[in-house]
Amino acid sequence: MERKIVYFENAGSENTEAVLLIAKERADELGIRTILVASTSGRTAARAVEVFEGKKVVAVGHPTGWRQPNVNSFTEENRQKVESRGGKVLLVRFAFQRLGGSGPRLSAHEGVSQPVSQAPVSNDTAVIVNRTLRLFGAGMKVACEITIIAADAGLARTDEDVIVISGTNGGSDTAVMLRPVNTWDFFRLRIKEILCKPKT
Repeated sequence: MERKIVYFENAGSENTEAVLLIAKERADELGIRTILVASTSGRTAARAVEVFEGKKVVAVGHPTGWRQPNVNSFTEENRQKVESRGGKVLLVRFAFQRLGGSGPRLSAHEGVSQPVSQAPVSNDTAVIVNRTLRLFGAGMKVACEITIIAADAGLARTDEDVIVISGTNGGSDTAVMLRPVNTWDFFRLRIKEILCKPKT
């Protein structure tokens, strides 16, 4: 089987519209119903629910206080745009900070603790995983993160493929097709197709 991968000259928001259209075409071809979108301000998520009308769009962003106390970067206006079109918004601490360490910690679905005995990796290994995925671009790391976050929250099934859209510094530049896993099953995650990514 041969598939085309689109490589962008630069990373960042200039690629967002192209990424959404590339992902939409492939989702339609494969009959994929769930689209996961990394979105900090909600701008990309708001556009995604327009492009992927009729599909389940899950926007994953940072929690309140991530950059500034008592402030969430995902604007209320964008949340309303996403939810008014049937999309879901999930604002949580990103997953690779939770993959290892001592003591109980929260799974991606806030409030559900996971015993230390089930910890898949140490903190050092979590750093290595993070940095290794970044070798393929920041978007690839984020795509894997938001997938396990959505799976842990029950918003992405582990028996169905999804399209994941992510990127670098406030915009989308990466899209992949993969099968979600839960956090504690992380090393079973398989990226089945890279649809597009930046060269840099």
